[in-house]
Amino acid sequence: MAGVHRAGCARTPAAGTAGQRQTVPVLIAGGVYFAGESRAWTGGMAFYDPLLPGRAAARGYLVTVEQFADIAAQEMYRPPGADLAGILAAVETGRATLGPGRYETLLRVGVHEDLPMLTFTAPHRAVEVQWTRPAPVYLGMLARGLREAHGWDAARTVGYLAGRPGVAGRWTRPALRRLVGTAHSGPRTGTPGSESSSDSSFDMPGRRT
Repeated sequence: MAGVHRAGCARTPAAGTAGQRQTVPVLIAGGVYFAGESRAWTGGMAFYDPLLPGRAAARGYLVTVEQFADIAAQEMYRPPGADLAGILAAVETGRATLGPGRYETLLRVGVHEDLPMLTFTAPHRAVEVQWTRPAPVYLGMLARGLREAHGWDAARTVGYLAGRPGVAGRWTRPALRRLVGTAHSGPRTGTPGSESSSDSSFDMPGRRT
């Protein structure tokens, strides 16, 4: 498989047979931080920085290259069918920049079962931007993703989110515990594309080579 998805959890689509809904929980080197402002939820958006210490929790989705291109185009606010050459370049070299905007930098973050895992993020490092507090509904969506993908309980989810740049110092532990408790008691979410990865965690797709 290739790919990872958002996390509270990063998302990773892995490329394979169209229509499959195969997913896998993964932990990848680096971390998630919050910056900018979400158009949908307000507050900070989740981005992935491979040079942050620790590991980022993600969910891998098995998707085709074409499916990943469509997901990437949606996240970049472009017409369907993103730059396939850029995706192939990211697979081969580990990184491809399709533009200066958010989610326009493609990264290869690992390999799962001989398939490359890809994600998209911002071109800058976490230390290069001002961190912003994520909105409760956004953070709650990430908390549900951590429970669904990794089976984490509320205490582990709170501990993970509390350390994220943009959350640390901007959300108190009691407030996080209340938010995560509510999120974990709600209904489970669905498949890739059911939420915007830009506004929930991060996406990482993969493909067969």
